[in-house]
Amino acid sequence: MSFTIRKANKKDAQDILNLIQHLADFEKEPEAVEVTLQDIENDGFGTHPLFQTLVAEKDDKVVGMALYYYRYSTWKGKTIHLEDLIVYQNMRKQNIGSALYDTVLKQASNENVRRVEWVVLDWNTPARNFYISTGAKILDGWETVQMDEGGLKRYISKQNN
Repeated sequence: MSFTIRKANKKDAQDILNLIQHLADFEKEPEAVEVTLQDIENDGFGTHPLFQTLVAEKDDKVVGMALYYYRYSTWKGKTIHLEDLIVYQNMRKQNIGSALYDTVLKQASNENVRRVEWVVLDWNTPARNFYISTGAKILDGWETVQMDEGGLKRYISKQNN
């Protein structure tokens, strides 16, 4: 059976949210998803989309996705951040993830993007090995830094005192 890769549309919002939850379950953080269906619809398919999504379909069902957005590097210029590449567990080993990955990288190349970046969990050995096999580098010495909503509120509260 074959599959197709296409640009997502607003009708795919529920499937996108389902895939996000699937990833959260896989990453052992099932309660971490705060984004809603309305967020996906507004932020991805509204007047000023904040992200782009490619979906993989098999038998008229969405079975995977690549969600990405454009960034700007002061050193490199236009870049793409691949936020998530997700394929349902039961659909893996069918080259769906590779096809999504290839499509994002080809788009980046066609648009003269100077860098595509993403993060991978240190324990996700299959993903790490796949990325390395394609020529991607996992950077030593760089660590992801985040401030969550609670931290942001505490910080702003301290600044206002």
